[in-house]
Amino acid sequence: MTPMTTEGEKATTSVVRARHARPTAMRAVVGRLSWGLADQAASSLTNFAVGIYVARSLGLVAFGVFGLAWVTYGVVLNVSRGLATDPLVVRFSGVTDASWRGAVARSSGTALCVGGAIGALCLTVGLCVGGRVGPPFACLGVMLPALLLQDAWRYSFFAAGKGRKAFVNDLVWGLALIPGMVVAARVGSVAAFVLAWGASAAVAAVYGCFQSGILPRLTGARGWLREQRDLGYRFLVENVSLSGAVQLRAYGLGVIVGVGAVGVIRGAELLLGPFLALLMGLSLVTVAEAARVLREASHRLAKFCLLLSVGQAAAALLWGGALLLVPDRLGELVLGDVWAAASQLIVPVTLGVVGSGLGTGAAAGLRALGAARRSLRCQLFASACYIGAGLGGAAVGGTAGSAWGVAAATVGSSAVWWLQLRSALNEYHQPPNEVRTP
Repeated sequence: MTPMTTEGEKATTSVVRARHARPTAMRAVVGRLSWGLADQAASSLTNFAVGIYVARSLGLVAFGVFGLAWVTYGVVLNVSRGLATDPLVVRFSGVTDASWRGAVARSSGTALCVGGAIGALCLTVGLCVGGRVGPPFACLGVMLPALLLQDAWRYSFFAAGKGRKAFVNDLVWGLALIPGMVVAARVGSVAAFVLAWGASAAVAAVYGCFQSGILPRLTGARGWLREQRDLGYRFLVENVSLSGAVQLRAYGLGVIVGVGAVGVIRGAELLLGPFLALLMGLSLVTVAEAARVLREASHRLAKFCLLLSVGQAAAALLWGGALLLVPDRLGELVLGDVWAAASQLIVPVTLGVVGSGLGTGAAAGLRALGAARRSLRCQLFASACYIGAGLGGAAVGGTAGSAWGVAAATVGSSAVWWLQLRSALNEYHQPPNEVRTP
């Protein structure tokens, strides 16, 4: 037998190590995604339970008012994410602990500042408006800093690959919600439910400080915004256009059809709550993971994004199909009076979630690439389609027409996301002297 040379031994050793490293890396990815799914499951169940409890306790019109407060929170949450936590996930996923801790202190401080500033505005507007809508918005303003800080901890933990801590934090929020919801039900007002929801988030936000060993640095907010302005402000516009479109559609639907229609749409969305919550918080896990894939094996990013989109779309279809088999008696037990109208929208709302799922993989890829301009253009286009189709459908066909319009808009917009991701990947793999600005 011919003896192996030193170079041959080194080459063989490298191949063996590479083969062993691949399963290890795959297990690490699966582990992080599993904790992400577990965390989103906890978040979904919490949101679902709150929505169901409010719907059963307050009735259709009051549930519509709660829905308006909920979508307003969604807009503010996306402002915070765009300025504070989205840049954190893109630039500080998988970095050294010291670098992560410094970034988290400034990022969480930025989230608190956003909550304080917009919370003061919501409080003022709520006190001025009064009536049925004013008190819930005033209470939301008081609770916004805690709500945004709790969300910032989740993003921070996933950026560090510590999904278990994010899951525990959401679990603490869910447990704290139980007594809060019981007390709110006895009071019997929308404002009481908003306070209970925000107070339980405050418990989880404080617990996040103990989990991380980090205190938010309010004085670091200005520096953070300055350092991340190339991504942060584009992510801000992108996020606000998304959540703002949802809010404008809700307000417009209330004007065109009535506030009760907002409750019907919210009830139908609650039935798909697990997937809607997963999509809303998708960047919590997938952008960080896509950034790791890009650093370690950039040629695998497109496949990762495709599997992500197809998996979510298929899961949404299966869930929507199962909802069609739910008997009316069980549906009424869950949603009360809201079920009769909401159950008629299961098919279009499911297709809307499928369309969103098809585009989220491409969106995660664009963010991982730092292609903020492309991502912003896609989101502005998708938001315009969402508002136009949602309100146009409402004008033509009422609540059902709005739901079908949104379904068509999300499916069509997903194609635009994938076209932009393909172009961004082509530019990324071009030689440096040929690369164009994304």
